[in-house]
Amino acid sequence: MRESGEDRRRRILAVVEARGQARVTELAAELAVSVITVRRDVEELARAGRLRRGHGVVRSLVPRRPEPAPAPDGGGPVVLVVPERHAYLTEVLHGARAALEEADVRVVLQPAPQVPGAERTIVERLLAEDARGVLVAPRWRSVVDEEADDGWLAAADVPVVLMERRPRPGSALHARDSVCTDHWYGVHLAVTHLLALGHRRIVLAARDDSPTARAIRAAFTDICAGRPEIEDRTVVLSAPGAGRQPARDLRPLADVLRERAATGVVMHGDVDALMLVQQLADAGITVPGGCSVVAYDDVVAALGSTPLTAIAPPKAEVGRLAAELLLERLREPAGRPPRRVTVLPELKVRGSTRPLID
Repeated sequence: MRESGEDRRRRILAVVEARGQARVTELAAELAVSVITVRRDVEELARAGRLRRGHGVVRSLVPRRPEPAPAPDGGGPVVLVVPERHAYLTEVLHGARAALEEADVRVVLQPAPQVPGAERTIVERLLAEDARGVLVAPRWRSVVDEEADDGWLAAADVPVVLMERRPRPGSALHARDSVCTDHWYGVHLAVTHLLALGHRRIVLAARDDSPTARAIRAAFTDICAGRPEIEDRTVVLSAPGAGRQPARDLRPLADVLRERAATGVVMHGDVDALMLVQQLADAGITVPGGCSVVAYDDVVAALGSTPLTAIAPPKAEVGRLAAELLLERLREPAGRPPRRVTVLPELKVRGSTRPLID
C-alpha cells in the first residue's frame, strides 16, 4: 500500500525536528521518493507554519531535544526483542533504535518467533554473550504468558525496560522500568469523538490476544459504564481466532450492527479495521454513510479507500523514551527508583466518521 501524503509529511516533520535541519536531497533518499515530491511536501509544511525552508535545506521551528549523554564506553550491546512481523511494534523499535544509535550504543535486534517462551530463550542467550541491557516487548498473548515471564525477566541482572507493556500491579515486573501508551485515554478519545457526532449505540470490534487488546477491551467497558448517554454498547471479536477467551459474539459485524442498531464502531487494530470496513461494504453498510468507524493503532489506517479516523499511539516516542530510560540505567544503575512512563495517544480525524443523520 502506498504511503499517503499526510503520512509522508509527518515523517518529514519528524526527521527535521529530530535533527534540527535536513537537506531536501537527503529526505528524498530516505523516504524513497523524488526530490520534487519532497519539495512540494516541504512547501505545504512551510505554508502551514510547521517548518522553515532554506536553499535546499529544511529547518525545524521546534527547539531540538538535547541529546542524551553517551552510555559508558565498552561492554556488550543493548538487545531489542520484539515479536516478528508486528507492524505496530516495529515503529516502537525504530524509535528505540534511533535513540540508542545517537548515543553510540551498539544494538542487536532479535525478532521473537510465535513460540511460547521464545523471548526467554533469546534474552538468556544474548545475556550469556555479554549484552548489557534489554529493551523488550513480550508477545504475552494471554495473562498466563505474562505470568510465566514475570519471574525470570524481573530477575535479569542487567537493566531491562518494557516497551508498550504495562506489568500487572504487584508483579515482580512492576518494579522494572516500562514505557506504555495510555490506552484507556485512547479509547476515551474514540468514544468521545463518536458521541460528539451523535452516535449513541457503539460496538467495539477488538482482539483479546495481546496486552493492548485486553487493555482496550477493559477501557471500553469502563468508559461506557460511566457515559449514561450511551444507549447500547457491545464487544465482538475483530477477526476469527483473535481471542484466547470465549467470545460473547462471533457473528459477522454487519449482523451485530443491524441487530443492535449501532451506528459507531471502534476497531482494533488497523488491518482488521480495513478488512471489516470492506466486509461492511459487501453487506451494504457504507462507511461513514451507514456507520462511523474509528480504527485503533494508526499504522495503516490512512491507507484505506476511505481513510480511517484513528487513535494514534505515539509508537516511535514510546521506543525513544524506553531507550533513554535504559541509557540512564546504564550510566547510573542505582541512581533513581524505577519509572512507569505513560504517553498519551492522539485522535486523527479522517473520512470514516461523520455526524449521525437522523
